[in-house]
Amino acid sequence: MPETNFTKEVDVCIEMLERGELTADRLRSLVMANKMLCQDVLYIQTVFSSVTSLVNGMAMISDGVVQEMPEDPEDWPYSSVLEAMNNGWRIISFPNMALMMDDSVTHGVGNEFILERIRYG
Repeated sequence: MPETNFTKEVDVCIEMLERGELTADRLRSLVMANKMLCQDVLYIQTVFSSVTSLVNGMAMISDGVVQEMPEDPEDWPYSSVLEAMNNGWRIISFPNMALMMDDSVTHGVGNEFILERIRYG
């Protein structure tokens, strides 16, 4: 699991506590900082349902804004879901396998993964 700024700050507070230097104000500032966590969302459509499958569509929301993706897939930030996971994204929704079992019905995007990244704002 990647270490965030918040977890680093927790570690600093633990060290301060062990040295007897942690103040109430410092602890309060850490709690307030925790309230400033931000959620980014990444939608990835893949060729197959595997996390290693190549990406064929992507959309990202960061800082509450839909980010423009480059037109050329070679310039997209990730070429697979696994690559995004290795960069701190967590899967919150997998493709609906039950919908993909019936080949006679078109179900739109199909292999869509939804990922989130919580970051220190």
